[in-house]
Amino acid sequence: MSKIRNADLYESGERKIEWVRQNMPILRNIQEEYSDSKPLKNIRIALSIHLEAKTAYLCKVLSSLGAQMYVTGSNPLSTQDDVAAALVKAGLNVFAWYGATKEEYFDHLRCVISSQPNVIIDDGGDLVNLIHNEYPELIENVLGGCEETTTGIIRLVSMHREGKLRFPMIAVNNADCKHLFDNRYGTGQSVWDGINRTTNLIVAGKTVVVAGYGWCGKGVSMRAKGFGAKVIVTEIDPVKAMEAVMDGFEVMPMTEAAKRGDFFVTVTGCKDVITKESFKNMKNGAVLCNAGHFNVEINLPELEEMSVRTFEQRNNIMGYEMPDGRIINVLAEGRLVNLAAGDGHPAEIMDMSFAIQALSAKYLVEHRGEIETGVIDVPKEIDREVALRKLGFWGTKIDVLSPEQEKYVNSWNV
Repeated sequence: MSKIRNADLYESGERKIEWVRQNMPILRNIQEEYSDSKPLKNIRIALSIHLEAKTAYLCKVLSSLGAQMYVTGSNPLSTQDDVAAALVKAGLNVFAWYGATKEEYFDHLRCVISSQPNVIIDDGGDLVNLIHNEYPELIENVLGGCEETTTGIIRLVSMHREGKLRFPMIAVNNADCKHLFDNRYGTGQSVWDGINRTTNLIVAGKTVVVAGYGWCGKGVSMRAKGFGAKVIVTEIDPVKAMEAVMDGFEVMPMTEAAKRGDFFVTVTGCKDVITKESFKNMKNGAVLCNAGHFNVEINLPELEEMSVRTFEQRNNIMGYEMPDGRIINVLAEGRLVNLAAGDGHPAEIMDMSFAIQALSAKYLVEHRGEIETGVIDVPKEIDREVALRKLGFWGTKIDVLSPEQEKYVNSWNV
């Protein structure tokens, strides 16, 4: 049971999945270790993550651990049709295609939820919101779930605060092996992969404005600096703004930064980060893109209303001509530039994030009925296990405390 664009595309998708499999040793090791015991046997998993090769390999690993997989994408422009076809060929249930309309996107989410899942693996909170709002009768089947992103966790915390969340959700994004590496190094590289691939413009010597200095913003800023750009950071948090200054970046409001920027990257998780007040001040040829989860950080309705003409400059670049002749360029419709205009994070980075997803799903099943409803942290033993596995594959060894040292660091009376 699936809804995909073209089942005949599977061979290309299989090659993509095999490439990432070769470069995701932690997930590969988990698959080898647990494929016989099948700790997820008879567990139905509803998954909504950007549907490209790395996600597909996670789905295949979960399936090999015994899970029945029901898969969709978390963004209409990040789904790769050949990858979806490869998963269907492998016997998984997939409901997704590239360029889905809003109606089609939510239809695909509903197909996944209709499987009556036991575990939900979400990216941005759409599956969790949908099952609570439209399918409350299915909640009794849910043991819990895992959330991949900062944005999704914000939504979950809000639900729990209002007493609406009805099952435990593991905040995968908050794991050290996720946000310290995926958000910083993964986003930092993949955002610029998407920008450079799409624009074919030089970064060195230009001014890059990064909105938001969380872990993703830190990564984007660091990579821009490495390319030789001058970096300006905009922030609402005084502590993060201070960090940016001490990291060597200028900090100012967006309306001021708008006058100087050549490239703009939003990574805040909020809406209306760049609006008409900033559009008025931008240079001719400014390039705008978003790396936050939803396509609301750049106010495109305001930009379109201000423009006298919109036209496609090249694939995935829309030009907006202002009344004074300036052209402002927006990449990938303001959606996630690293996925809508690229292949997403490097496989080695997602190996850690998706290993945490797989082990967290296993933890939910093994501790069913023991976990309280709410947003919970990834167990420290899972974070540590992933880190140790990664170091092992790198051939890196670390020190171990002696019993005397253990006693010393855990004692107050020394």
